Amino acid sequence: MQIGVIIYEDNNSLRESLCNLIHFSTDLLLLGNFPNVDRVVEQVTDLRPDVILMDIDMPGMNGIEAVRKIRTFNREVQIIMLTVFDDNRHVLDAMCAGASGYLLKKFISDHLPETIAQVLQGEAPMSPGIARMVIESMHETSKPVTDNYHLTRREKEILGNLSKGNSYKLIAAEFTISIDTVRTHIKRIYEKLQVHSQVEAVSKAAQERLL
Repeated sequence: MQIGVIIYEDNNSLRESLCNLIHFSTDLLLLGNFPNVDRVVEQVTDLRPDVILMDIDMPGMNGIEAVRKIRTFNREVQIIMLTVFDDNRHVLDAMCAGASGYLLKKFISDHLPETIAQVLQGEAPMSPGIARMVIESMHETSKPVTDNYHLTRREKEILGNLSKGNSYKLIAAEFTISIDTVRTHIKRIYEKLQVHSQVEAVSKAAQERLL
């Protein structure tokens, strides 16, 4: 079954390039492409994509605001932010709003299929810079130390690696385990912390001083 994709990008040439990349992929199906997010609720509801490629900076409503709107009625769709820089506040805000991951525009042609595959498998590693920003922002409003989540020692170790922005592959290599085993640990971490994404897990761990 093909993966349904919607594109939101105000740069016409980049949007056209993204459309071409998807058209030439046997695994991806382009459901729609739009220069703005003015009708994002209607479009996402009607087209029911598996993945949304969302530019952060657009005229009118920006991509971050669009993510917040989408997450009010759809927690399942994977949202990949398209950005020029990977260590700025806009990326952090987008991830905290509910984005699944992000992709630098200069790497789109080389890494788009790989990034889509990663988010669909639950993997959306952050850069160390973004991970550090998440932890710093949460420490500002940290709560008293609590550990009512019954995380195992290995789960805490893996959560610590996630907080550094390490990929599943790096975590697997560090602990000499398979990537599937890493995914199983992370799934259990998410369940115990009652979160749905890496950003939420790292944010909660930092805020409640689990790291």
